[in-house]
Amino acid sequence: MTEQPGGEASDALARETARRRTFAIISHPDAGKTTLTEKLLLYGGAIHLAGSVKARRAERHATSDWMELERQRGISVTSSVLQFDYEGYRINLLDTPGHEDFSEDTYRTLVAADSAIMLLDNRRGVEERTRQLFEVCKRRRMPIFTFVNKCDRVGEDPLKLLSDVEADLGIGCHPVTWPIFRDDVFAGVYDRRRKRIHLFERGVDHGASRAGVQAGSLDDPAVRVLLGEDAHHRLVQDIALLDAAGHAFDREEILTGELSPVFFGSALTNFGVEPFLAEFLDLAPSPVARESSRGQIEPTNPDFSAFVFKIQANMDARHRDRIAFVRICSGRFEAGMQAKLVRTGKMLRLSAPQQFLARERTAIEEAWPGDVIGIVDKGTLRIGDSLSANDDVEFRDIPRFAPEHFARITIIDPMRRKQLDAGLRQLTEEGAAQVFYAESEIGPSPVIGAVGLLQFDVMLFRLEHEYGVPCRLEKLSYRFPRWVIGKEEDIERIARGRGRMRLYDAKNNSIIVFDDVWTLRSTLQHETALEFLEAAP
Repeated sequence: MTEQPGGEASDALARETARRRTFAIISHPDAGKTTLTEKLLLYGGAIHLAGSVKARRAERHATSDWMELERQRGISVTSSVLQFDYEGYRINLLDTPGHEDFSEDTYRTLVAADSAIMLLDNRRGVEERTRQLFEVCKRRRMPIFTFVNKCDRVGEDPLKLLSDVEADLGIGCHPVTWPIFRDDVFAGVYDRRRKRIHLFERGVDHGASRAGVQAGSLDDPAVRVLLGEDAHHRLVQDIALLDAAGHAFDREEILTGELSPVFFGSALTNFGVEPFLAEFLDLAPSPVARESSRGQIEPTNPDFSAFVFKIQANMDARHRDRIAFVRICSGRFEAGMQAKLVRTGKMLRLSAPQQFLARERTAIEEAWPGDVIGIVDKGTLRIGDSLSANDDVEFRDIPRFAPEHFARITIIDPMRRKQLDAGLRQLTEEGAAQVFYAESEIGPSPVIGAVGLLQFDVMLFRLEHEYGVPCRLEKLSYRFPRWVIGKEEDIERIARGRGRMRLYDAKNNSIIVFDDVWTLRSTLQHETALEFLEAAP
């Protein structure tokens, strides 16, 4: 692409940045996150037939759940990126695992997002996992948009649900769409900003295609007839109450995370999804400034900068590839450009960039702030790495986690030890779990560390199906790890104590794992000559 004059280049950067929307969806498991993701793809035109998480007769699968284990279990176990264009917007949708055992992946993905959609079950309201993820977003002052799902089922009264959300999470709520019930059956939504009623028709294909819709104003006689007098009267009263007593709409409070716009719908039947998508894209922020070692980096800064928030091996099992997911923070990215890897100070050529629709990839020539791109990597990049065209701009807010569960891994076929080592190394680099080594009579014995127990299942599945290495795990009782720095004789002495075990990480740093919090506290109190760290040095 030929270089543009300064003014044109600056205008292009501002224009492309303004039309980006990069967001994640957060929820408790089973709130319908993967289904909503599918329907956003459907209405965005990225797919023509929506899949079901637990598909009918196995005819379809959710687009965002690309890993075979996700298809088998009907859960998301890894974050995926879904990029598509809709009504002039470029959408980067970051789909995250709902289960708390995959918190690492979810928290890192939230760092790459500019806003979040909080999905609630209309019967259960705010649940524990939702509460945890909300707090992460709140600390980052991230705009949060609420979608109340499953309104096609009997649930809480909408007004009570809003009150519970405000009391539980300490955030104001402004309903942008309001549910319409006809004979106690969810029939549509009223868009308060556009003052439009959307009445939906229930399809016969179980939500695989768009729902038919009839739209009109609140005083439209035809809509009034369709609704019926009782439903129309109830809707008029609800809207009057919200206007009089509800939180007023305030765009600034939305952008600072103090006020959450609320939408009602049913992802399963597609009711309310299209009005939500249109309003969300209008209200959600374009890419925001990012904190760095050199202060705030504005997305319209012409100097390219980005960070790596995810590594994924074997998205294409035939080629044993390794993809680094990179969030662009500023400037224009061009295929083949050189950028400095700030951690090492070396220049890298960023070749073969790709954009994603889950597993499907498309080669790209350029990308802009807010975009998430994939870079083919041979093991150079790590999670948390910063890339910069000129200055040593470093982004430091990628969270790191210490494992809470440990298991010794045993290979069933000892002749495949080389494949096991390769698999463990690659899966560790992408953050699927952490690998440590314990001394044994036959040499280093691998020990897996994970934040959640389900990560063990994922590790075993991927080792067998991606690397051809069936293994067994022996769970260990240790739960509390500390990296330890000091004299070797002191480390050896405390490692021989009861209720603890010494391990080594991939960089040969020493870790002591304790089996209870009392042993840990006693050791920290008495061993003042040693330095104990909760994360790797």
